[in-house]
Amino acid sequence: MPPLGSTLRIHKPYEGVYAFYDGRIDGVRAYSERPNWLDDGAYSLGVCSYALLSGDEALVYDTSISLPHARIIRKTLEDAGARRITVVLSHWHVDHVAGNEVFADCEIIANSLTEKALRNHRDNLENRDPPIRPLVMPNRIFEDELSLKIGAFEVDLRVVDIHSRDGTMLLLPAMELLFAGDALEDPITYVAEPTRLKEHLADLARMATWDFSKILPNHGAEDIIVAGGYGASLIDATRNYVEKLITVRQNRDLASDDLQAFAEEDFRSGAIHYFAPYEVVHRENIKAVLSGEAEE
Repeated sequence: MPPLGSTLRIHKPYEGVYAFYDGRIDGVRAYSERPNWLDDGAYSLGVCSYALLSGDEALVYDTSISLPHARIIRKTLEDAGARRITVVLSHWHVDHVAGNEVFADCEIIANSLTEKALRNHRDNLENRDPPIRPLVMPNRIFEDELSLKIGAFEVDLRVVDIHSRDGTMLLLPAMELLFAGDALEDPITYVAEPTRLKEHLADLARMATWDFSKILPNHGAEDIIVAGGYGASLIDATRNYVEKLITVRQNRDLASDDLQAFAEEDFRSGAIHYFAPYEVVHRENIKAVLSGEAEE
């Protein structure tokens, strides 16, 4: 088994924009042969953290899936000239905050819902396999929206209720570029809060009105991220999938469809791209919607 972080790939899809991508490697596990969140979630599906660098200032959007990953991110930025690093957390889930300790001396920004969720789930996060111990908390909290300046980058942070109610989207208006955290995934969203799907749909519609032309998600196809990201059709495909999930309770026949059948039209259009490990995600999504259980 390769050392943690040794399979991390570093890309620059835009000038000053770094993409730190790991996973989606056939037959390779990063942490353990035992079932665990790192291998069986983030790594198997592919995970990407992002960073902005302008002059001697940098912003890290999510601290990745382990301390070794986070150390590589920090070293890469510092080697490129960063002397002041700001961290923004897209939401509270484990694969987005696992590297926080490496940035404990930096400003770590999160919205108030993320801070609350981290506080409420701290014991669980610090005792997962692998554990996030100690969990380093955000030290700057905002509500709804926040504007930042990172070197020459003008950055807007906006809170959305998609995937989890505490999502923070990062928008670069001048570049028409949206960093979407887990609010959008290719090919499908992971349903973490099945009782809030209607709220997710409302905020997907709101997000679609924003001014951007490209989307960089934290879970997606590496080649598309490297090429500059996804178009707005990824939002449409996500809305179609969530709308169909909502109907599963009334139409139980849909529950037996595999992923390719369930989202056939969007696969055919090229809005999303089939990746077999997401069949498990789809089955879990169906199960979550039918049970109606939410992660609170």
